[in-house]
Amino acid sequence: MSFASDIEAFVRVVEAGGFTAAARTLGMTPSAISKLVGRLEDRLGARLFRRTTRRLSLTQEGEAFYRHGARIASDIAEAERAVTELGRVARGTLRVNAAANFGHHQVEPLLAEFLDRYPEMRVDLTLSDSYVNLVEEEVDVAIRAGHLADSSLVARKLCEFGRAIVATPGYIAKHGTPELPEDLARHNCIMFGSQQPHLNNWPFRDDVGSADGGGGATRRIAVRGNVTANNGETVVQLALNGIGIARLAEFACGPAIRAGRLVSLLKDSHAPERMPISAVYLQPKGAQPKVRAFVDYLLEKFQPTPPWEA
Repeated sequence: MSFASDIEAFVRVVEAGGFTAAARTLGMTPSAISKLVGRLEDRLGARLFRRTTRRLSLTQEGEAFYRHGARIASDIAEAERAVTELGRVARGTLRVNAAANFGHHQVEPLLAEFLDRYPEMRVDLTLSDSYVNLVEEEVDVAIRAGHLADSSLVARKLCEFGRAIVATPGYIAKHGTPELPEDLARHNCIMFGSQQPHLNNWPFRDDVGSADGGGGATRRIAVRGNVTANNGETVVQLALNGIGIARLAEFACGPAIRAGRLVSLLKDSHAPERMPISAVYLQPKGAQPKVRAFVDYLLEKFQPTPPWEA
């Protein structure tokens, strides 16, 4: 047994909630699992678990090691699977879930080439801004924005995106250009629904000299408007229709800005708050060649530079 085996045993005990359950998932005896964890503790010079007759819990050292150990175990399993799956054919139905805005602007345009490359595959694409449980909804790959905390999933970072405050030239001609963040109080701003209320508090830099939004304090302004939408793609269309000012993801509004259909506003004070976009899927033991093929394809298309920044 290796150091990697010790880490995997420890991670499985944490995720299974005990030595006996972990032993079943690994096809070992509880005593063998206990021995591996004990050897890991000896190596680290620290106790990772608090053991009582009724309860097993992590120590502070155990919690710190688990955050890194879970990722190490996942990477090792991923590497092993990459070797064993080499040469297998990606086939079957791939169920993909993405946010409506990102899915429409960035995923849909890629599917034709992907299916040409893998003719034995079918894609079942669902677009929704609601959180989707991959197991319950039988989703193979989900594309999610933001920082992910679910250690039961593998996350592959595709890229990052920021946001821009925009309006149509027609709206600006009729209502004027906001020069300061406080001017938004006089404008109609397109709102997000109750599922994403934080997107109605727009961030601005107090330190306007910071080119990337960092290094200075950030303040938020709660905007108001007479139209509310429940997903990002609808907000994009409402903005293009000249209803009001919107704060949109760069991947959705970039082409319209370059084409002159939208104008970027308050660029000197707006904090774009760059966020990661990741492809997430179940742990490598549950990943199939079709999942690997699709995730690798996305990585190819979004790295090193995503399409809207090319």
